[in-house]
Amino acid sequence: MKRWWNELNPTLRGFLIIALIAVVLVALQLQATVFTLLILARIAFFLAIAYFVFLLWRDRRQEISTWSVRSRAVFYGAALLLVVNVGVRFWEPVGNGLNLIVFLLVFVFGAFAMWRVWRDEHSYGY
Repeated sequence: MKRWWNELNPTLRGFLIIALIAVVLVALQLQATVFTLLILARIAFFLAIAYFVFLLWRDRRQEISTWSVRSRAVFYGAALLLVVNVGVRFWEPVGNGLNLIVFLLVFVFGAFAMWRVWRDEHSYGY
């Protein structure tokens, strides 16, 4: 039996494992548990992103403090907008396609604002 399992097509083997997990979840009525685990994973993922952004900021805060007040306001404002945008996307239901388009547009414009300020502050008079 072990030889048959090892020689089985890896894709088919993966689908069989997924099917086995689905059968166990349905048989034991664990849908609520899986939903709770997905909510916890969503929270953990959001916290991991926030921690990563904090680490990036902590490494560069000395450099950012030398920028002009306007540049810092735009940079931090765009960063706050991106965090709120991602947070709203995680906590609100997906809804229709318009929500996704608005999310992507806000994300692109916020990231562009941050990149533009960073580039302007690193131009060194060129």
